[in-house]
Amino acid sequence: MVGAVPVGGDAPITVQTMTNTPTSDAKATIDQIRRCEDAGADLIRVSCPDSDSTAAMPQIVRAAGVPIIADIHFHYKRALEAADAGVACLRINPGNIGSDARVAEVVRAAKANGCAIRIGVNAGSLEKDLLEKYGEPCPEALVESALDHIKLLQDHDFHEYKVAVKASDVFLAVAAYQALAEAVDCPLHLGITEAGGLIGGTVKSAIGMGNLLWAGIGDTIRVSLSAEPEEEVRVGFELLKSLGLRTRGVRVVSCPSCARQGFDVIRTVQALEDRLQHIKTPLSLSVLGCVVNGPGEARETDIGITGGGNGKHMVYLSGVTDHHVQSEDMMEHIVELVEKKAAEIGSAKERHAKASA
Repeated sequence: MVGAVPVGGDAPITVQTMTNTPTSDAKATIDQIRRCEDAGADLIRVSCPDSDSTAAMPQIVRAAGVPIIADIHFHYKRALEAADAGVACLRINPGNIGSDARVAEVVRAAKANGCAIRIGVNAGSLEKDLLEKYGEPCPEALVESALDHIKLLQDHDFHEYKVAVKASDVFLAVAAYQALAEAVDCPLHLGITEAGGLIGGTVKSAIGMGNLLWAGIGDTIRVSLSAEPEEEVRVGFELLKSLGLRTRGVRVVSCPSCARQGFDVIRTVQALEDRLQHIKTPLSLSVLGCVVNGPGEARETDIGITGGGNGKHMVYLSGVTDHHVQSEDMMEHIVELVEKKAAEIGSAKERHAKASA
């Protein structure tokens, strides 16, 4: 358990992100946490590089609607302060937290405060002895580091932990996670670290984490992008949605567009994705520019629109042709239909829940 959120076992795979505001600026950090929560983040990590940051953590933890994970590097005392501040989890990198004695002290603080721990092994900050032994970061070195620190936690009778073996190299990360999954039975946090910008980082993360998730490996994920943290959350959910592992919000099926399009598909989809971010209910929307694949895709979605001639487009509801809409009315009409459908699904779920109770 990370706070009230279960991680591992049959629990849903959780989506994490990390704030990038100065943690000492509690207001800015809380505002960013709110945006990440709106995007659907299950867990949010906050870096604690100095005592001013941990001093702000009690206020941040109280204001947050999801469990907060304290990210600790180099200064183990920041972990002790963060645990006392009420965070739900401590993320420590054994390679740069210090001696076993310091790790042991962090463990004691976690036990005393009911914190989980995430062991964060990273190819870029492996212990010196492992680098000397293996010559370079490799899957074996990452796994050995993880196993050493798992043993340290277990020796202190601490079992509320999860483990990551991240690397920026997709092949190294995937091989390390595969080996670790065979070696241990504990929740694994997936990530391709320092993956890059929004497009490049999304592709790398999808290839690496997608392979692992498809194989049944991974319990919580963070898409590491040089982009705002809300984008990391959105990409994380899209990754899980594409694999059928989570359902949240509107799943858009759309064509790349061509000369046959009856309306500007690209701009329409961009606008719809922006306008429909507030929808949390899972449902599907197809936006196709012409009748080649439009009717077929629309039959498989909750709401669909297919481009027609003279600015007159066909609207499908639950896979059935229903009515036409003109280009100038199309955007507002689709948004209204999606919001209405989401409300209907929500009401049906409430009735079912009451009947089951």
